Amino acid sequence: MKLINLIVKVWRQENETSSGSFQTLKSGPISTDMSFLEMLDVLNEKLAKVGKEPIAFDHDCREGICGMCGAVVNGHAHGPENETTLCQLHMRHFNDGDTLVIEPFRARAFKVVKDLVVDRSALDSIIAEGGYVSVNTGGAPDGNAVPIPQDTAEQALDASACIGCGACVAACPNASAMLFVGAKVSQYALLPQGQPESARRALDMVRKMDESGFGNCGNERECEAACPKGISIRNIARLNREFIKAAIISYEK
Repeated sequence: MKLINLIVKVWRQENETSSGSFQTLKSGPISTDMSFLEMLDVLNEKLAKVGKEPIAFDHDCREGICGMCGAVVNGHAHGPENETTLCQLHMRHFNDGDTLVIEPFRARAFKVVKDLVVDRSALDSIIAEGGYVSVNTGGAPDGNAVPIPQDTAEQALDASACIGCGACVAACPNASAMLFVGAKVSQYALLPQGQPESARRALDMVRKMDESGFGNCGNERECEAACPKGISIRNIARLNREFIKAAIISYEK
């Protein structure tokens, strides 16, 4: 087991209304087998032993599935490794003596709750506007009843891999949620089950995105680079097509 020592500059903020600042801590010996969140656990144990407030951070499954974890590490949302959530980032990717600057996701729509914890409920409100399909309940349909081309099914499945972590928003210079919304619209727009509500979905979700304070897409592709699930910006292009089509249909009516 290899041990390394790090200098950790972490953002500390008491609550939503207070002004925060960076606090510099020494990690002490950290195993390179640890995940990033386990390293924060160790730091919190040290802080608790001397009667100081532990660092607040989001986490849940710690398996790269839930999208709860997330912070900016040395300028990178979820850290420097490609297609890796913060909970799956291991300390072996850092060297002895490195300085880690850790701060929360920064966006107008993401209010800092405490330390590294941000309120990402704005993404949930977008989903509530149209990220679903209305279908009749009953027995499971025959899997072959609605034939779907293989490539179409795979594109929809790739889009549905979005875990709503908000890294795309944090990485975007404009704090845009277009990649998130594009992925959620795409996973339904590509499949026949999502067609009945496709026009209303695109219009409502984009409207809610704008109301929530997210910025506009500038085609910087930072969102794609930061996404821990490798969501393609092709989904943004599909969202634009769906929105324009929905707007024309709405205008004609």
